[in-house]
Amino acid sequence: MTDTPQLSEEHFQAPDTARLFPDGHASHPPRILLLYGSLRKRSFSRLMTEEAARVLHRLGAETHTFNPSGLPLPDDVEADHPKVQKLRDLVTWSEGMVWCSPERHGAMTGIMKAQIDWIPLSLGAVRPTQGKTLAVMQVCGGSQSFNAINQLRILGRWMRCLTIPNQSSVPKAFQQFGDDDRMKPSPYYDRMVDVMEELVKFTLLTRDIAPYLVDRYSERKETGEVLIARVNRTAT
Repeated sequence: MTDTPQLSEEHFQAPDTARLFPDGHASHPPRILLLYGSLRKRSFSRLMTEEAARVLHRLGAETHTFNPSGLPLPDDVEADHPKVQKLRDLVTWSEGMVWCSPERHGAMTGIMKAQIDWIPLSLGAVRPTQGKTLAVMQVCGGSQSFNAINQLRILGRWMRCLTIPNQSSVPKAFQQFGDDDRMKPSPYYDRMVDVMEELVKFTLLTRDIAPYLVDRYSERKETGEVLIARVNRTAT
């Protein structure tokens, strides 16, 4: 059962345990980017990411939260727009991400989707999201739902992120935050802590070997120039 004439032996590689378990490890705090999906003055997805950022700091991470206000619609401006560049620079900086969206009409918000759509699959030969960890959360105006986080998971897979198993969905979010805009103690808060704890663990486990984890036989067969041309090809 070892007859594989279709394989390019030059590019086929068995897993290398030395690369999977390197001796050296990065010592800097895990770098986590948080995105939220609402521009309301009292945005519960923003408040949720702020609570998550506080927990991430307690877990030893460094965080940045992107404010989507002023971000143009995808393709409405060139990619050198300052707000677009800010988002892309933060994605490149990050080693993991948190995406938190409200559910609107049974889906993630357009604001959330616009941010993700501005993140390219490729910048030259570099894929800015590939191999990075991702946690997904949503806030609900009514009863608990999982529509938005299910969609975020699909997008995370499409962006080639390592999306962690745990997730958080908060029903009736207006009841979960006090007048001080802080999240009240509850099982929903505890679940958010679980998600952030898992995100940091997965980030620490994978950030040193992320390029190797997503190294692919099919792409090793392509030259860098061919890969760039294919990934950046526009529909005509």
